[in-house]
Amino acid sequence: MDLSGACCPGEHLPGPNKCMENLSLYIHIPFCQSKCHYCSFNSYSGMNWLIPEYVEALIKEIRCWEYGGTVDTIYLGGGTPTMLDGQHLGIILEACGHAFAVAPHAEITIEANPDTISEPFLRQLRALGVNRLSLGVQSFDDRRLKELGRRHSASKALEAFGLARTVFNNINIDLLYALPNQTLEEWHQVLEKALGLELEHISLYPLTVEEGTLLSQEIASGRVIRPDPDLAAEMFLLAETMLSDYDHYEISNWAKPGEKCRHNLTYWKNLPYLGFGAGAHSFFERRRFSNLLSPIEYVQRLSEADSPIGQEEYIGEALEMAETMILGLRLREGVNLVEFSNRFNRDAASVYGDEIDELVSLGLLHNDGSNIRLTQRGRLLGNQVFLRFLP
Repeated sequence: MDLSGACCPGEHLPGPNKCMENLSLYIHIPFCQSKCHYCSFNSYSGMNWLIPEYVEALIKEIRCWEYGGTVDTIYLGGGTPTMLDGQHLGIILEACGHAFAVAPHAEITIEANPDTISEPFLRQLRALGVNRLSLGVQSFDDRRLKELGRRHSASKALEAFGLARTVFNNINIDLLYALPNQTLEEWHQVLEKALGLELEHISLYPLTVEEGTLLSQEIASGRVIRPDPDLAAEMFLLAETMLSDYDHYEISNWAKPGEKCRHNLTYWKNLPYLGFGAGAHSFFERRRFSNLLSPIEYVQRLSEADSPIGQEEYIGEALEMAETMILGLRLREGVNLVEFSNRFNRDAASVYGDEIDELVSLGLLHNDGSNIRLTQRGRLLGNQVFLRFLP
């Protein structure tokens, strides 16, 4: 690989090469075997031929940030990161280790689909330093998996988990609920199977209909029924009841003690992170910037020693405070008022007093003087709460 000559993607941003505080890194791998019906992520099937050039471009982008600060978490997401072989993944992680001081006990997560892993491959990942696996299971019902456009079966998902358990002691699975025609009893059965796996972490997401997806087209044509928001609320409450042995630490995430996803906590606490790869987002020194979506254009830019950044914006204090409130309220602990005051040199009450008082009176927020957090009703109506804090 020729890794010379790439310009720094952040050269027009403040201080990309100076010593930075602790960071999280996100690595985007946009390749998939096929596109799921509901998926609006920046992912592509039929582009495996680009993988070697894409990895080379990733290395160039990562190396542009050399001499940065300590990295506490690395997250390889997609797409399907396990479409890459161990050699390519090793090169990427090695580049992170050269460009940053990766902490000895850094959390390193990789997303995987059940049909893209084997025990030898998982052991190779573990040897590379990956210590957390996130399996995209989505459902344990074959009929629902087929409707979603997933390639694996329920039995394959269970088989993949069994293989993963021989290698990893920190495993998450993603599950979707409020699927078209899904009943509450079906969801109960899915949760029972998940509980039987004794997972360290479970992520549960209501199915959302994103514009431009095959699912949105099927709903528009009447072939598929739109998800029922009232049933989604019932399914959420059922999950809260059934997963009571887990810490429901964020609206969509449950963890065993000590197993919260440290990488995602960076986002919810609105802390700095750098994203590498096509469409990856970064938040650093009050700048938010994202790379070009097209993997081909991303590779081309870096091959020409040009920046892959497609968009950037300055985040003023008003917006940063609002985002800190909105993201922090997704956490069960909510927004710590002392941390907010220390960060912005302003009390949250002096900025959002009217909004907080109104939401408390509506039973959507709880303010104990130390933290502001969503009530159970507030978690069901989170988006309505978040809108009140937008500048």
